Amino acid sequence: MNQNKINMALQVLPQAEGKDSYELVDAAIAEIDASGLKYKVCPFETVIEGSFDELMALVKRVHLILEKSGTQKLMTYIKIQTVFQSDVTIEDKMYKYEE
Repeated sequence: MNQNKINMALQVLPQAEGKDSYELVDAAIAEIDASGLKYKVCPFETVIEGSFDELMALVKRVHLILEKSGTQKLMTYIKIQTVFQSDVTIEDKMYKYEE
């Protein structure tokens, strides 16, 4: 598979009895941060930049971390943007809105 950089928007909605969902989301974001991939936390999702294989492996690790953190039910929403001939970067979409 093409190893150009792509963008993935990842939203996780974990549910665990007796646990604050935001704490669980924080655990997911900590795993994203630990990946070393470029990312941007947004109000509803986190956008991450990397190769397809890196991003799919990260999704798996996020799921495992959330399960270990006590998540009982998890909804995951993923959006992917790919340009097969070149990299897709977060800046491509955000440069005119950033300060």
